[in-house]
Amino acid sequence: MSMKLGTSSPLSHNGPEDWAEKHRDLGLSAINFHRTCNDDRALTEKYVKAAAEKGLTIAEVGIWKNTLALDEDERKEAVKYAIGQLELADEIGAGCCVNILGSRGKIWDGAYKENYSDETFKTGVKTIREIIDSVSPKNTYFTIEPMPWMIPDGPDDYLRLLDAVERDRFAVHMDIFNWMTSPRRYFENEAFIDECFEKLGPLIKSCHLKDVKLETGYTLHLRETYPGGGEVNILHYIKTALSYNADMTFIIEHLNTDEEYLESVGYVQGLCKDL
Repeated sequence: MSMKLGTSSPLSHNGPEDWAEKHRDLGLSAINFHRTCNDDRALTEKYVKAAAEKGLTIAEVGIWKNTLALDEDERKEAVKYAIGQLELADEIGAGCCVNILGSRGKIWDGAYKENYSDETFKTGVKTIREIIDSVSPKNTYFTIEPMPWMIPDGPDDYLRLLDAVERDRFAVHMDIFNWMTSPRRYFENEAFIDECFEKLGPLIKSCHLKDVKLETGYTLHLRETYPGGGEVNILHYIKTALSYNADMTFIIEHLNTDEEYLESVGYVQGLCKDL
């Protein structure tokens, strides 16, 4: 097993070579690619070359736009950007290109009743097909990150989405922490991790890494936090993922400073020292 760990932050750096060297010096072997399809392509190529020279795996290219936006102009721009990001991911051989399915409200990743409607599901399927068919990727996969309050909100929901899309280059991004949406999943998280990987494991292309903490008080508040700050069995999560793909990438995300990322990197590396 050789866990490939990275962060969602490019970390403070002075150019491509310094960027790649800093990641390697920290013992990281995966990167979340921070360049976009709208950036200067010559400089982007230098980042790709620097990563290759240091043996860094490009785990993910993110989209993070609402391709289901209610405003039609916003939706079209989001789909256009998603296509551009998937093209970039394919060109550089990223493990996956990832987005959320999208929300049906003002907040691009917000919680709304309409997120679960049959119309939303059908529109999501049509949009995923449009993005993949516009690119016909050969070197990467288009994936949807699990979310707590939109499709897919569990492994069976993801299977339903996979079956409906029917594209070989549509695969799975795993964020088990976004699916910690009930006390049962939280307290029995090892069993839930097992269920998710038993159903989706062979199709998972990259994983996010953080933690979840159940707060006291009514009615229910499950708070995202840094690795080790909650109760999810992170080592079990990592070991289970590696049992399906010995080179699985794990990206630590949603921290505020380089210092916080470095602390979490150290924690995860210590947790996995025997791997």
